[in-house]
Amino acid sequence: MMSKKVTIVIPNYNGLAFMEDCMAALEAQTCKEFEVLVVDNGSTDGSAQWLKEREIPTIFLGENTGFSGAVNVGIRAAKTPYVILLNNDTKVHGDYVEAMVRAIERSPRIFSVSSKMIQMYHPELMDDAGDMYTVLGWAYQRGVGQPSGGYRRPVKVFSACAGAAIYRREVFEEIGYFDENHFAYLEDLDVGYRAKIFGYDNVYCPEAVVYHVGSGTSGSKYNSFKVKLAARNNIYLNYKNMPALQLLLNAVPILLGIAVKYQFFKNRGFGEDYLEGIKEGIGTVGKCTRVKYEPGHLKTIWPSSWS
Repeated sequence: MMSKKVTIVIPNYNGLAFMEDCMAALEAQTCKEFEVLVVDNGSTDGSAQWLKEREIPTIFLGENTGFSGAVNVGIRAAKTPYVILLNNDTKVHGDYVEAMVRAIERSPRIFSVSSKMIQMYHPELMDDAGDMYTVLGWAYQRGVGQPSGGYRRPVKVFSACAGAAIYRREVFEEIGYFDENHFAYLEDLDVGYRAKIFGYDNVYCPEAVVYHVGSGTSGSKYNSFKVKLAARNNIYLNYKNMPALQLLLNAVPILLGIAVKYQFFKNRGFGEDYLEGIKEGIGTVGKCTRVKYEPGHLKTIWPSSWS
């Protein structure tokens, strides 16, 4: 019997409306060298019963531990060399798993591979082609809103979007798992940042195509919950991964970035939520564990290496 290469970990929280399409797409894969593991975050919408009735391998958690908590449970339970983290509001192309495994096996220094994510209801538009980070302290989805016919070249990115990405499982033991302080949002950028610090690459694979609804759990692109958590986690991200000298040198552009983002969210009615997130981040940053830089890591701290 052929051993499996990859475990597909699907975090689920009240995602019953998406589960059937998500699972059907996985059943149709050209590559069969994978197993599925759902981690249910205390769902109350009937999705837990749906999973039980279909005997889909699932770890049932008693409460909502957030994206980070759920995927950490799944990654630790996996026995395969690779894990794919997959949002429940996705439908993957038929050769998605095959393309992802092929991409990560190109080099042992590849930690993660980000897929070509296309908007489910507007397939002419991109959703994500890997995530990037700027000196202003802004994370952004590469390619979002652009024509989906583009982004055909594999490239290095800052981090993979964990909504549909493959990871080398053993590396988590070296760099640490997804930070559960984040709960949700920017946790994938944080773990990708740590991987870069430790000398690993995060890359984009255009052949691995996945259609994504987006905000399937939070419900909308912008809402109070999402804006506040993302603002707080942005503080955590910089504090944990930047050495003191870099924080000092980048203080002005980061503050400028905060000011611009505040105005952006204020115009959309979420200014107070954004400020609350910033204040919470500053007030609770002490519970975060900073990356311990070794001499060989220092080449990763400058913006020129962030691509």
